[in-house]
Amino acid sequence: MNVRKILAKAVENWPAKVLSVALAIIIFVFHRMSTMEERFFSTPLNIEAGENLTPSSSYPRMIRVTLRGDANSIFPILEDDIETYIDLDKYDSPGDSRAAVQIRKKGTALGVEPLEISVDPMEISISLDHKVSKFVPLTASLRGTVEPGYVLASHSLNPTQVILDGPSGLIGNISELYTDFIDLDGRNRDFTVMVNILNRDPLLVIRGNGVTEFHGFISRIIPVRNITDIPIRMANLDPDFSGELDIRAGSVHLEGGSQEELDRFNPPVNFLSVDCSEINRPGAYTLPVAAAGVPSNLTLKVEPRQVAILVSAREDDL
Repeated sequence: MNVRKILAKAVENWPAKVLSVALAIIIFVFHRMSTMEERFFSTPLNIEAGENLTPSSSYPRMIRVTLRGDANSIFPILEDDIETYIDLDKYDSPGDSRAAVQIRKKGTALGVEPLEISVDPMEISISLDHKVSKFVPLTASLRGTVEPGYVLASHSLNPTQVILDGPSGLIGNISELYTDFIDLDGRNRDFTVMVNILNRDPLLVIRGNGVTEFHGFISRIIPVRNITDIPIRMANLDPDFSGELDIRAGSVHLEGGSQEELDRFNPPVNFLSVDCSEINRPGAYTLPVAAAGVPSNLTLKVEPRQVAILVSAREDDL
């Protein structure tokens, strides 16, 4: 009898009781929501591309993330522990698509309750194209000038080319990639630097670490000057003889010093000569051509190196 009374009492006015419980739950939820804090930040959007397709048009690079929960729980969460991404594995043909932005929690974001995460935008429009790879040569970008008197004789890159991944429609137009600027100002010796490879299109991906090693080989410029039609003199010929040279004028190739010094140099009188002091009888001789009065910091080459001389006795001595 007591049980029946209890059951009867329990179901008495049951619609009102159910409504009261539901109302209490709603009030509790609204109270809980009203006490929850919000936190906002932006995170990079990752593209998890399949093996065959890749984005071929621009898309949002950053996604706005909203965290909602207890203040003591949401503010310690590191921004890097909330990842946003789109998954392209389910797409199998090129074209325009709409992809949902998904969320992945890790690290400090795991096990946090209550935690509501929302993103803006929730989905993005994206164009897809076939993913291809291509070897692309590298070109060094040089800036400035080496120290005066020096020249960049040659240079090399290691590696000389990289593999580029991306949509076929874009990669087909790429024939080379450039390095970041390499500064030559004031350099006077060989040097080696690591330099970034420039990639101005975010839809293209350079395999590797994105850098190349530049070797510059610098040489000193040696000033030169050629002087021609310089008379060749016979020196120290015995007065009892007369001589005739087969070549009467020569030239010199000067190197060293500065270009200004070379330009100022004027061959002195009797600059080129042949020493005839060893000739003691008439005949035909071959003698070296020598130069006199050359500054010590200059080197020279004389042409011709030697000349033939025909020596005969003077007629007044016969």
